[in-house]
Amino acid sequence: MPINVELLAKICETPGVSGFEQKVRELVLKELEGLVDGISLDNMGNITALKKGNGSKKIMAAAHMDEIGFIVTHIDDNGFLKFTTLGGFDPKTLTAQRVIVHGKKDLVGVMGSKPIHLMDAEERIKMPKITDYFIDLGMPVEEVKAIVEVGTPVTRERKLIEMGNCVNCKSIDNRVSVFILIETFRELKKEKIPYDFYGVFTVQEEVGIRGASVAALQIQPDFGFGIDTTIAYDVPGSHEWEQVTCLGKGTAIKIMDSSAICDYRMVKYMKEIADKNKITWQPELLPAGGTDTAGIQRMNPGGAIAGAVSIPTRHIHQVIEMANKDDIENSIHLLKKCILHIDQYNWEFN
Repeated sequence: MPINVELLAKICETPGVSGFEQKVRELVLKELEGLVDGISLDNMGNITALKKGNGSKKIMAAAHMDEIGFIVTHIDDNGFLKFTTLGGFDPKTLTAQRVIVHGKKDLVGVMGSKPIHLMDAEERIKMPKITDYFIDLGMPVEEVKAIVEVGTPVTRERKLIEMGNCVNCKSIDNRVSVFILIETFRELKKEKIPYDFYGVFTVQEEVGIRGASVAALQIQPDFGFGIDTTIAYDVPGSHEWEQVTCLGKGTAIKIMDSSAICDYRMVKYMKEIADKNKITWQPELLPAGGTDTAGIQRMNPGGAIAGAVSIPTRHIHQVIEMANKDDIENSIHLLKKCILHIDQYNWEFN
């Protein structure tokens, strides 16, 4: 069954940088209506959706709602904005980009920097820094200060488009996983599940896995699944051994990243479930970067048996992130099947 691209676009395009997830949280709450047995919010703003099982054990899956972005740190005498980042950025990706400044009303701005015509020879070959950029709103300072203040969040501006069998947008990381978790609840609506399933839409992952850690402390899951994008470096100039994953070759089963080594029992279980249900998958070992998986696994007395469903994505942390529709669909199926059959596996150490 084709994925709901219209819903995915709405989720990806809705603003919500780390610590300012209000609008995307409102959208997720609306989409969850009628799909789950209970919904709660914690003090940080995580959404926890519960589908009840027999209550003997707990499963937690986490998809973070926040996107990378910026926050205003200064307004100069001419109305230009300086900013710092919320999440990780390669500075060169900011060149020639539009942004949305979420003040008392939304304002479109552009990322400005020194024109190449005015750069000396040394400046032309130097790698740009975040501090080289400013936001130009095209307005005088009096009008800017009436709408914007220090501490105002800023998001990147880019609509979702379809390219071949792929979707392309800003914030595929990690809104595609928000979509996957919602759609998993939709597919589980009429299913009987063995254990209580807590689907958590977390906050502030991009600045340090903060929301998932708080949620895991509260839920104390026995089993856990992170849901997040991963690198697909299957592009010109790459070597096979450094590609991590490839677009169109299936959902990825995480083995490790820089913040978590997935439980070998969970990795084996996920592989067996994928093979048994003819779900196309590929292994993922990510040398740098972490996900909510770490918070689920460790922020819990005794820990959780944790793994992750990863969605191969090209051009991560740019406004042109790209994921394959079949990989997205396979990710939904894998998570669903893992939840349905988790009581049938031998979880003893061996």
